[in-house]
Amino acid sequence: MAIKVRDYEVRLTRNKEERRQVRQLRYDVFVEEEGASATEEQRNLREEYDAFDRYAEYLAVFHNGKIVGTYRIIDRNAAEKMGGFYTESEFNISKIKKYNGNIAEMSRACVDKAYRENALVMRMLWAGLGEYIVRRKIEILFGVASWVGTKSVESAQAISYLYYNHLTPLRLRATVLPENFADGVNPKLARMNILPREFIDDADARRQMTPLIKGYLRLGATFGKGVFIDKPFNSYDVFVMMQTRNIDAAYQKHFLGRENALGDLGEKDGTLKTVGKIMLWPVTGSFKVVRAFFEFLLREDAADAEYIDDSKEEEERD
Repeated sequence: MAIKVRDYEVRLTRNKEERRQVRQLRYDVFVEEEGASATEEQRNLREEYDAFDRYAEYLAVFHNGKIVGTYRIIDRNAAEKMGGFYTESEFNISKIKKYNGNIAEMSRACVDKAYRENALVMRMLWAGLGEYIVRRKIEILFGVASWVGTKSVESAQAISYLYYNHLTPLRLRATVLPENFADGVNPKLARMNILPREFIDDADARRQMTPLIKGYLRLGATFGKGVFIDKPFNSYDVFVMMQTRNIDAAYQKHFLGRENALGDLGEKDGTLKTVGKIMLWPVTGSFKVVRAFFEFLLREDAADAEYIDDSKEEEERD
């Protein structure tokens, strides 16, 4: 399904040209802005990609035909074709892979620099992600969340806070693979409990979190154990996982008035303002989108939202 709001649309890409635009946006953000390494071929093409892009799906927000935001999604079937998930290069996710249900990996989330003050872009991107979860009956959504740079101590408050308060239960917990660090990176940097619990200041911890991580927390996300220092990508990453049944529970609390889940969101924090997009209700073993939930997310844009069934469109593969 595609969702349109005035000049904006969110949907999966449908052809090679759209997929190329996604990779070019990723190059602009990850290589040009954030300093990720790139091969000579990637620099010549001005595209950011890896082996996992061959079978991945791209969720994209379009503005007048231009792609301005994206997520890369890899489901279990695609991962089997590629021999695993991208996340497995950084974390041991064997417990999640054994889960008897549909799972999917999200990665390479980014928004065009010129659109980051436009909260609608992230609201629509998360709307599309919610629609994907519903249509594919995804029960676990996971990936990595990153900070720019390679000095995890700069986010010691945030990382330690996640460790003490939001670790995934052992039965599904992912663990970092420090043996996969680049040469010269100290494996001891993998630990999350950088600070003792008594030194954690919740306000400082939240200030150090990226908008995306704050948004994931609003959705009831939990985190794996350890930090991966991704030197080639100039980032340090934590593993994040969301179970759709927990998303449901988190937002029932908000809508029933038992908890003001969105009370401290900032006006400039577009990502956090998007979290009302996904409300999933278990219905006889499947999932159902509650339209009012979509309208809540889009808020002032809801009257202009148009839901288009494009399920028969087939996406071309590179």
